[in-house]
Amino acid sequence: MLRSSAILSLAFFLPLPLMAEPLQEAGQKADQTASVPQEQATPAQEKPKQLLLISFDGAHDNALWTKSRDIARRANNAHFTYFLSCTTLIPRSASKGYQAPGKKAGRSNVGFAPTVEDVTTRLDNLWNAHLEGHEIGSHVCGHFDGKDWSKADWLSEFSTFRTTLANAWKANGVGDKEPQGWQDFAAHGVKGVRAPYLSAPDSLVEAEKAFGFAFDASLVTKGPALPQQDGSVTRFGLPLIPEGPQNRRIIGMDYNLFVRHSAGIDNPSRSQEFEERTYAAFKSAFEDQYNGERIPVQFGFHFVEMNAGAYWRAMERLVTDVCQRTDVACVSYSEAMDILAKRQAPPRS
Repeated sequence: MLRSSAILSLAFFLPLPLMAEPLQEAGQKADQTASVPQEQATPAQEKPKQLLLISFDGAHDNALWTKSRDIARRANNAHFTYFLSCTTLIPRSASKGYQAPGKKAGRSNVGFAPTVEDVTTRLDNLWNAHLEGHEIGSHVCGHFDGKDWSKADWLSEFSTFRTTLANAWKANGVGDKEPQGWQDFAAHGVKGVRAPYLSAPDSLVEAEKAFGFAFDASLVTKGPALPQQDGSVTRFGLPLIPEGPQNRRIIGMDYNLFVRHSAGIDNPSRSQEFEERTYAAFKSAFEDQYNGERIPVQFGFHFVEMNAGAYWRAMERLVTDVCQRTDVACVSYSEAMDILAKRQAPPRS
């Protein structure tokens, strides 16, 4: 059950409630076995693999790091994308060292880590997830709404994220535990961004291009859609999917369902009902593409088990079912980009 303090902080991690009805709107290099799933050559009439992308925003609670990694292992070693908020790598005692654009030093909408020990456990989870083939993305740092930020503001927050990640072990007094390969990972391993609140002004994309990010995952699309590509940043969008008795469309993300189902107030007595509704919506959206055009399907989650875990249970049921299929690949955003690029490449002569 969500504690009242968790509910209070939850609103800062998540897309704004208005988006619930949006159209009313250690110590070694990454394991080489954690590679991009390869598609086998198939006759021209056969469909490509169906891609499923599962992602998490915030990525703070260490218990849920462990739980999500276990789910992935049971789901045929699925690969997830974790969008990290960098203030979760800063203990509360050092909070004054962080300053977001236009904010006072030491402010963060998602708070800071309670202790150095909490940070150290998170770093261990993050590194091991990386070794297992999962992707770490940027949810920037203090989870502020950047709708009015300039390109320079976004670049400042991106730089803070990268610096915080690179220095995390040393800054928390455990530099001797830093894994070999961490600095290369911090400099080159984080390839994409999801903006807090899915707030994605033009200045965000301009900054992503200037900073060298490969993808953005902050869009919302009318249904499953191929990513937008301009030769620089590939832009993915969470889809609007039919849900509930009236099949009203909603963003395929746990918080939006939480707002629709229980007005954003935890209601554990109806948890199973909400799980069944969510699973039915996710499974239907997936099967429509699996039996149709095979456009990648994306669903988003947070590191809070809303409505007594209804949405995480629905996710676990989905991935443990469909990720076992030989013609399905449950992949990270970067892996999806590689697979889609190979599909679109002209055949060799």
